Amino acid sequence: MNQILVTEKLYVTPQIKRKKFIYKIEFFLSVFLVCLLCSYYIYAEYDRNKSEQVSHEILEQLQYENDDTIREASAEDSIVVILDEEYEEKKQEETNNSETSDNNENKASSSTNKNNIDTKVYKTKDGIQYTTVAILKIPTINLEYPIISEVPENSDEFPEDLLNISLCYFWGKNGPNEVGNYCIVGHYYRSGKLFGNLHKLKNGDIAQLTDLSGRTLEYKVYDRKVVDPSDTRCTSQLTNGRKELTLITCTNNGKERLVVKLREVT
Repeated sequence: MNQILVTEKLYVTPQIKRKKFIYKIEFFLSVFLVCLLCSYYIYAEYDRNKSEQVSHEILEQLQYENDDTIREASAEDSIVVILDEEYEEKKQEETNNSETSDNNENKASSSTNKNNIDTKVYKTKDGIQYTTVAILKIPTINLEYPIISEVPENSDEFPEDLLNISLCYFWGKNGPNEVGNYCIVGHYYRSGKLFGNLHKLKNGDIAQLTDLSGRTLEYKVYDRKVVDPSDTRCTSQLTNGRKELTLITCTNNGKERLVVKLREVT
């Protein structure tokens, strides 16, 4: 018995053609949007890295200047052959006079000391002037950045340009390494740059803060918490006569603030 196979003929109607056309447009639009978003992300990451690289350039410049200072000190400490007692007394007198003069100059203007942190005024692409006021180093999370401040200082907020470059001085009337609460703010980057690894700090971890005079003090983490952006209690200067640091960054996509409190190691 023969079997008759019947196939249905597919008719391409105008409605089907229209749907295919719409699907093609939607597909190409989706691909275009994905490419656009990827390009934006890549450019944003490149721009962040470029801005943040400025902070490393400042640190490299400081290290270079410190190396020059060491070489000059080595030259000054060259061996001198003493010929007689009269020459020795004269040389000692000249040395004492030189030391006295240097001490007076240091007291008059600490910013001219080559061992000090560079206080050169820099400028962003938008014309905002800023300078280095300290250096923060946290070995546990491999962090080392200059602390920068707008010129003149703005105690309330910082332009976005400065926050993109490095960590910023936020609050602390007495300055770094002085009695009070010295507050530092920084962006949170998922790549780990700036304060991107701040959440990894634990109680007992050590941070080092170097001030304008070249003095470095160690601070130990004693508290960490997440607060609402409107909660400014962490910036209080009531430290009972102690030296403290407060490190602040964003968390939860900017909806909250991560606060890490540190106290000087004595």
